[in-house]
Amino acid sequence: MKTDSSITAIYHIDQQTKVVRPLFSCQVSAGFPSPADDYIDRRLDLNELLIAHPAATFFVRAAGDSMTGVGINHDDILVVDRSLTAGSGKIVIAVLNGELTVKRLVHTDTTCKLAAANPAYPDLEISAEADFQVWGVVTSVIHQF
Repeated sequence: MKTDSSITAIYHIDQQTKVVRPLFSCQVSAGFPSPADDYIDRRLDLNELLIAHPAATFFVRAAGDSMTGVGINHDDILVVDRSLTAGSGKIVIAVLNGELTVKRLVHTDTTCKLAAANPAYPDLEISAEADFQVWGVVTSVIHQF
């Protein structure tokens, strides 16, 4: 049985730790191979790359397969920014009737829903009576192959 995408863990950012790695100035070819330049352009801090607003950012671990159509897989780590506006079309972490979920927020003049990115799952309509809150907007997905 398929499982809906939900959240299995929430992580806070350690702002004291820097994760700095070399950034090569040459691009890696995804087509035909080219000679490597072996030239390091600068050092890259992954916090700097992935986190625009440290005080408003947290990480969550996704569970399930309802968001595979947008590249979010089971056990992926999602970078979530609470300071961003959760507009229509954004991937959000939301609480709907007491349950955390990751979905695309879709709203029109008359409706609001949380849409899965897997056709095996129905959209979650948000009624006026629903206990609904957006926790933040997903800005990045970290997954391993």
